[in-house]
Amino acid sequence: MSDIPPSRPSKQEDRRGFLQRLAEMLHPGPDSKDELIQALVQAQDSNVIGAQSREMLEGVIRMADMTAGDVMVAAPRMDLINIEAPFEELLHLIIDTAHSRFPVYEGEKENILGILMAKDLLKLQRSPSLNIKALLRPAVFVPESKGLNELLREFRGNRNHLAIVIDEFGRVAGLITIEDVLEQIVGEIEDEFDVAEDEGDIFGLSDRTYRVSGDTSIERVNESFDVTLPETDFETIGGLVAHEMGHVPKRGESHELSGLLFSVLHTKGGAVRWFKVSPAAVEV
Repeated sequence: MSDIPPSRPSKQEDRRGFLQRLAEMLHPGPDSKDELIQALVQAQDSNVIGAQSREMLEGVIRMADMTAGDVMVAAPRMDLINIEAPFEELLHLIIDTAHSRFPVYEGEKENILGILMAKDLLKLQRSPSLNIKALLRPAVFVPESKGLNELLREFRGNRNHLAIVIDEFGRVAGLITIEDVLEQIVGEIEDEFDVAEDEGDIFGLSDRTYRVSGDTSIERVNESFDVTLPETDFETIGGLVAHEMGHVPKRGESHELSGLLFSVLHTKGGAVRWFKVSPAAVEV
């Protein structure tokens, strides 16, 4: 009995594998992330993908090499709540910063007890006898070396939106939010401070101070507050204040100009997004 010849499907599979290998030899794939990003640029130039899709894909690729320490808010810039602080102080901090979550400490700032949701503070207002510790949610701690890809999966899995970043010595290095991670992919995310241009850029607050966006024109600030700010080549109040201070302002810093005190509420992308503006204290 003669040997059974190889079946036709086997030959087709062999041929298909050969053609695939030949195609890979003629058109090799990218060997590095830089080549992959360049391939995305070429795909956009060829109208295979749009600019926004390319930017998001590049963000995903670059994020693979990033850690929590790369994008965290450093410890000196963290807005923390002292568990011993009176209710009014807590309320002012939440109004001024407009965050939705706050790390709460007791004694030393390194001693993080948990996370307070701003909305939970309403429960304390209705029941002053309520212990603030009962309102705290568990804090999540991650090392600086935590990869952003893994951190994003954990944020999605445990529904936490904030984590405390710890350095190699076990000390608090900063904090990171799910927004910080997602912005590496999709770019800047509009938050509670952001408003449409036609909704205005100067807002009155309940304590008779004002919230002023950093891109408000100097002319508008002069007209609104009846002052005359120094004349410079800058067009916005954010640019003027940074110029007068001699560096990019950080959250919590203040500077006096023309009888007004500009306190930095929020920064993003190396620029001031919002100031709190109040009359400067008059020295007696």
